[in-house]
Parts: sequence; C-alpha cells; structure tokens
Amino acid sequence: MIKPNSNWLTACALTCLGGLNVLGFAPFDWFFVPIVTLTVLILSLNKSSAKQALGYGWCYGLGWFGAGISWVHVSIDTYGGIPLIASLGLMLMLVGYLAIYPALACWLTVKYSPSKNYWWLSFVAFWFICEYLRSIMFTGFPWLSLGYSQFTSPLKVFAPVIGEIGLTLLMCVISVSVAQAISSRLKQWHVASIVLVAVTSLTIVMPTKWTQSLNDTKSVALVQGNIEQSIRWQPENEWPTYLKYLDLTRPHYQSVDLVIWPESAIPMLEPLAQEELFNLDKSAAISNTALITGIIDFQTNPRVIYNGLVTLGLRNPQDKQGQYYYQHQNRYNKHHLLPIGEFVPFEDWLRPLAPIFDLPMSSFTRGDYRQPNLRANGISLVPAICYEIIFAEQIRQNITSQTDMILTVSNDAWFGLSVGPLQHMQIAQMRALEFGRPLLRATNTGVSAVTDEYGNIIAKLAQFEDAVLTADVELVTGTTPYLAWGNKPLWLLTIMIFALLLVQNLRQSRQTS
Repeated sequence: MIKPNSNWLTACALTCLGGLNVLGFAPFDWFFVPIVTLTVLILSLNKSSAKQALGYGWCYGLGWFGAGISWVHVSIDTYGGIPLIASLGLMLMLVGYLAIYPALACWLTVKYSPSKNYWWLSFVAFWFICEYLRSIMFTGFPWLSLGYSQFTSPLKVFAPVIGEIGLTLLMCVISVSVAQAISSRLKQWHVASIVLVAVTSLTIVMPTKWTQSLNDTKSVALVQGNIEQSIRWQPENEWPTYLKYLDLTRPHYQSVDLVIWPESAIPMLEPLAQEELFNLDKSAAISNTALITGIIDFQTNPRVIYNGLVTLGLRNPQDKQGQYYYQHQNRYNKHHLLPIGEFVPFEDWLRPLAPIFDLPMSSFTRGDYRQPNLRANGISLVPAICYEIIFAEQIRQNITSQTDMILTVSNDAWFGLSVGPLQHMQIAQMRALEFGRPLLRATNTGVSAVTDEYGNIIAKLAQFEDAVLTADVELVTGTTPYLAWGNKPLWLLTIMIFALLLVQNLRQSRQTS
C-alpha cells in the first residue's frame, strides 16, 4: 500500500522528471533523457490505482510542457498587454491542458490492462491514441511529441518508415520493456527477443535509401530581414521594411533560381501592395528567377483574410514574363491557424478581456486542407506557414510525385531568445527526413536554414541577423514508406492491440464470474 506522503513525493519527482524532457530536444539533443523519464513514469504506475496513475501522468505532463513550451510565455508577457500574474495564469492553463493527455494515457493503461503482463501493449496503444487526440483537439498542438527527441539518435533511421509518431511508439516499447525488466515482470528471453528484433531492424533499415538523386541542383536564396516584432505592423514601417527586404535581395537576383521571403515579409495587405508586387514580379522575371513571399490577403466581398504565400516572377524557366496578378492561383493560404494569434475561440467573450485576445490580424480565414504545390521557376514546393510544419499528415497529403522541396516560412520573433525557434527548426528537419525531400525554412529572425532530404542542415543563418542565405539544393525522387502509408500501419497495429486487450479482458471476466 502506497502511503499518502509517498504519493506526493512521487508526484513531485515525476514533475521534475517531466521537466527534464526538454533536454531531449533542440538545442540540447540529449535523446536518451525522455526514454529514461518515460521509464520512471511507467515504473510509478506498477503499484498505483487508476486514480493515482491519472495524477502521476498529469504531474509528468505538467513538468514536460511547463519546461518545454515555456517560450510561449515570452510572447504573452511581451506582446499580450496583460499583468504578469495573468500571463502566468494563462501559461498554467495551457500547460495544465496539455498535461491531460499523458494523464489520460496513464489512467487508461492502469484501468483497462487485463494484467501486468499486457502493460507494454496497453501503454503503447493508449499513448498513441492520446497523442493523436493532442494533435487534433482544438485544432491540435502536437509540439514536443517525444519522437522529435530522437532526431539525433540511432532510432532516426526509422522516421522515413513510421514517422515521428512511430518513433514515439518505439520509445514507449523501449521504456516499458526496461521498466518491466527492472520490476522482474519481463523474462530474460523476452529481453533477448526485443534486442534481437531491434538489431535486425536497424540492420535492414540503416542502409536503405528511399530516394535517388535527379542529378539536378537548384540555387536558392533565403532572406532574413530581422525586423523587430514591436514595429512590424506599424504603418510608418511598411515602406522601410519592404525596402530592406528588397535591398537584401537585389544582389542575388541574377545568381539564384528561387528567392524566399518569410511569413508576412511584406507588412501590407495584398490589395494595397499591388504596385510593390508587380514591381517584384517584373524584376524577378527579368532576372530569370522567381520569388515567394508571405503577405496578408484581405478581401471584402466576401470578407476573408488569408495568411498566405504568393509566387512572383517566372512560373517555369521558359516563360518570358512574370506570373503575378491579384488572386492568381499560384498561391497558398494557411490552413492550420494559431489559436489567439490568428483566430480567437469564443471571440465575443474573450476579445474585450485583454489586449492579447485582440491582437492585430487575429481573425484569419482558414485555407483548404489540400492545395496545389507552389510552382516557382520550374520548382514545385509544398508550403507550410509557421507551426503548420508540426502537422505531418497535412504535409503528406499535399506532397505529389512532382514535389521537389518542402517550404516552411515563419516569424519566430515572437519568442525572442528562447528555445522555441530551435525546437521549431528541429520539427522541420523531421518533416524532411520523414518524406525524403529537401526543406527550405525562411524566417524573419531565424532559424533560417536549408536541409537535405535527410533533414541534415546544409546551410544556416545565425539568429537575429539581417542576412541572406544562399545554397545549392540537390533534387531527389522517390517515395519513403511513411509518405506512401502515413500512420495507417500504426493505426492497424493499435487496433490489433485493442482487439487482443478486449479478448483478454473478456476471458478474465468469464474466469471470475
């Protein structure tokens, strides 16, 4: 019987251990830390009731997200316009909400495992379900999913096969196996079997190349304007900001195939920036290149506001003139909108409460889930704006056989010197690895970088510098298993686990009746 004081001690220890998970992600990359903390969490469930498991899981999540997404508070405190105590309260609400998902996974594991011998199956299946729920509820926020911590570990070779969420499940299998071995619930031959399967899988997967080079390279220039967030949307800074990006770009027009400006690089509404856009379109075409930039499109009839990307200059290398005109189709409108920042739930109630709920540009319209690739100077790109890059399935659904690169643009100036932008970059690297495509990431203040199809950074700019990153990107062809199948194999495995658990529960109920 666990004493009440030991419950509190365990809860506090799990909160601290959950906080250590941040060390598994960028910029620390201690990939073994989340596996260790997850193992301890599972050990704590061995002698706990379902109610205790719920509390333990919530405390673990409280530390995990409290430390891991503390960078969110930078934007709330700096730009939210509310007292410190209120901003801390909002952060606690967000962290407490996210902690519900590991708590639910722990509760379900203890509640519905037919016996301790099936814990490893139960925990893996319930963790998968709860992480899936975290990725879709209230538009989803699957940030700091544990699989991202394995980008620098040997397990990363499985990412093109089972994706980041599959890496999370592998971590669960490893942690449960270690936990059961420690608690003497796993026999030695079970451990030997798991090691044998792991070694065999690594031997098969590691030398596999899912993509092949097309022996063709494209030169790109990513422009990082380093505009302070506090002045980005001030009317008097519209023209200076535009000129700064233009001045940074001009020396590279003649030498690259594609220029990328970041999210909302032009701080004007698209209908009011027609002269600037037509000039950019003409300049890029004359220079035999193309330019993609972020801009806000405000339409009055019907009233819609899109956070979008537009292509300027050449659509194909053989074209003789630019492609741009207002509302042309070679554009992308953001689908996954950021709560509070880009849309306000229950806005009639929340907007009057505090400035953070009434930020400029916080009533955007959602773009389609599936949109055509952007086409720029013969290059086909799958776009994602800001935190959309964390939604692997959306990226997968939009990749075609013609896709050359993944493009993600962002403005991480909101988060200052925190680890948020570095975690964001790591997430983008995982997308490149999963889908076997080079990735371009252009941001206002960094991290701006180019990766190869394995997610390895081949060129990067320092944060908080106004500079231009140029790189030659090798094009590839081919399909990774994860691009072809997505999460279908993981869902099939989960369904099979639930079927087995159901059979075992029915068998136990018959034996006890």
